[in-house]
Amino acid sequence: MTPPDIDPQTQLELEAAAFRRLRKHLMEDRPDVQNIDMMNLTGFCRNCLSRWYQEAANAKGIDLDKDTAREIFYGMTMAEWKANHQTEAGADKQAAFGKAFAENVGPKSS
Repeated sequence: MTPPDIDPQTQLELEAAAFRRLRKHLMEDRPDVQNIDMMNLTGFCRNCLSRWYQEAANAKGIDLDKDTAREIFYGMTMAEWKANHQTEAGADKQAAFGKAFAENVGPKSS
């Protein structure tokens, strides 16, 4: 919905600014929050955001693969992110993740 006094370009810019602020919050302010916890609680995580970025690029005819989209979103490779920020998840969190992933993303592929 566009508020009546905001033109479409301004709305686009505001939405982009909100996305950039969300990214900063997740990547810089709260890197301690684990993706698995986000997925289990909200049904999305940083990987989802990078996938949505990839899908938007692909829809515009930009050939962007999953790893490149993740590196753009994370500002580093997934290996670097995992080494610096990811912790081990217990069996309970992994089970909850399987359910959350199936409900929000689709069947887990290996």
